Amino acid sequence: MTTPTPMPTSTSTVGAQAPAEASTSPVAPDPGRIARRRRLTQWGFVAPAVVFMLLFFGYPLVRNVVMSFQDYTPKTFFTGEAPFNGADNWSNVFQDALFGKALWHTLVFTAGSLLGQFCIGLALAVFFSRRFPLNGVLRSLILLPWLVPMVVSGIVWRRILDQDTGVLNSFLDTLGIGGHTPWLTSPEMALLSVVLVNIWIGIPFNMVILYGGIQEIPKELHEAAALDGASAWRTFRSVTLPMLKPVVTVVLVLGFMSTVKILDLILALTDGGPADATQTLGTLTYQNSFVQLDFGAGAVVGNVLILISAVFAVFYLRANRTEGK
Repeated sequence: MTTPTPMPTSTSTVGAQAPAEASTSPVAPDPGRIARRRRLTQWGFVAPAVVFMLLFFGYPLVRNVVMSFQDYTPKTFFTGEAPFNGADNWSNVFQDALFGKALWHTLVFTAGSLLGQFCIGLALAVFFSRRFPLNGVLRSLILLPWLVPMVVSGIVWRRILDQDTGVLNSFLDTLGIGGHTPWLTSPEMALLSVVLVNIWIGIPFNMVILYGGIQEIPKELHEAAALDGASAWRTFRSVTLPMLKPVVTVVLVLGFMSTVKILDLILALTDGGPADATQTLGTLTYQNSFVQLDFGAGAVVGNVLILISAVFAVFYLRANRTEGK
């Protein structure tokens, strides 16, 4: 009986199956395509913000710079003609003695406001960082000046500081320490009065931000300082202040940006007077543009304000970059 011989395996079948198996193997993703897709996704999220900045910040900024080199008057609104006059607007503004006074008043007003707001706000933040009855209620009441519109605050303080019928002078007269102080009508007192009112308005903002920063400081650091026998002042100087440095930077930068351009408060209190004693760059821009209707000169002063803010921002960014390194 003969045994059947095994059939030889066909290599053609194996060869035919090999391409099918290779075609079903997973294809490695293209790194370049993934990177491009990720980049497009990132730009998709950033694009709305970029368009918003260009429309509502970029265009007005460029338009203001162009206007400062034009003879832009009310006639332009009807004729559409605003001929270029070179640097005449700039030279006229810089040669005006009022511009120098307004620049100096702006520096004094900004520096005095920031110093007073920060010091009092920091003191209140440290005070409220301790637990005591009615802590939350008192902190809420201190926020009221910050919540009231600045124009309303200016009008109220104008009544309070009135020389003849003001509450403050009546109170001082009751105490017998002088009740006829010309808070807003004297060139020597007006700028100081405006600074004090602005300090009152800005204290809550400084207190809230600094209070939040103090709450983020690890309690173990204060406990370690107490175990080492450090006094309260030494603990504040060596522990609290260094840990608050990033928060302090934010408070001062935001405070500077909001203070250097203040307009409504000064208009409500003194309208830039008396005798231009409270005229700042912000009020001078308003006076040139909407009172004298010299829009080119107003654009020049506005550009100076923008330049001051930009220089301050550059120094701030460079300081942060140095600290980061």
